[in-house]
Amino acid sequence: MNLADMLTYADIGQLTAIAGRYQCQCKQNSKHDLIQSILVTLGSRDFLESYIEGSSPEELRFLNTLLFDGRSHFSLEDLLAAARQASFDASPDKQGNYRELVSRFKNGGWLFNGASQQTRYLYQMPGDLKARFREALGRHILERVDGSPEPEGYRSEGELLESDLLLFLRYIGENEPELNQEGALYKRYQQGLMNALHIPEPLLSKGGWRFGYGRAGEHYPPRLALLYDYARHRHWISEAGFRLRLTAAGVAMLEAGKCEDLLQLFSFWLRLYKGAIPNLPSLVYWISTSADRWVSVSSLVRGVGWLVKPFYYDDATSIMEGRVLRMMVHLGMLRLGESSEGPAVMMTSWGTQAAAPKKLLQ
Repeated sequence: MNLADMLTYADIGQLTAIAGRYQCQCKQNSKHDLIQSILVTLGSRDFLESYIEGSSPEELRFLNTLLFDGRSHFSLEDLLAAARQASFDASPDKQGNYRELVSRFKNGGWLFNGASQQTRYLYQMPGDLKARFREALGRHILERVDGSPEPEGYRSEGELLESDLLLFLRYIGENEPELNQEGALYKRYQQGLMNALHIPEPLLSKGGWRFGYGRAGEHYPPRLALLYDYARHRHWISEAGFRLRLTAAGVAMLEAGKCEDLLQLFSFWLRLYKGAIPNLPSLVYWISTSADRWVSVSSLVRGVGWLVKPFYYDDATSIMEGRVLRMMVHLGMLRLGESSEGPAVMMTSWGTQAAAPKKLLQ
């Protein structure tokens, strides 16, 4: 439902609270006047932009979560969890703060109780407000992202991830490489695998922590780890008996010689990294809307990095550059170049299509 519909179902107490918050000039005892005044106020582009400019990072992160959540209704527990995530806080003793944030959104006219008997204790956000807020937040972010001179050359991996998945399976089928006690390929096999792929990566050095970005991320560099985890997810490989082998399904896939749809790999990457980067779909969307031309990486990190919660020893900058932008290059979504002002990126046409909200929320 849209805002006008939800205001009609709202009780006069909530309408009065919303009108009072925005100092609407209307008859407080007239539901019709309250609704009309609220619609005029909240429908203003200037109002939405001033609201975003005056909001705290916590409020904007909470709003961003609601804008990119595909659910039509939320329980109070859902909203409190989102508020906690938006606050970048792991302390359980601040439940009152989270409730206060949810209450501000309800009194602000962004959240309403459901209209039916089944949804009366659930919350929803008006569909038209979602669309307008997404546009306003996009302008807010775009103002903070700087254009970049076009690089003389750039790196674009296109659909090489698809073909490297087949090369990965072929190497496993031909070599049946050994696994060590930790369940990882020995270094000589890792290097042999890298030599067989179109896009090699430096092997991981010993030491350091590596978790949260897929099971294989503990042992292999990010692109290879994605291929490995995807092949295991599809049951194309087996790790039995300290050897990595193809399953019957893996043999059939290799014999068919048909590349996997890149969109499937992209969707799997979103799910794989969601634990460490909960709002990854929205980050991909904002990068897409900001980098429709060449933009500097440093300003892009500044423009959307405030949405990124640090993950253990990974800060927002390292997550943006190493876990998001680099993987988007590997997925063929971004071009990466070096301009006179430093590293720069620009979306590919395939990347822009994949980052559409309808696909991200599937």
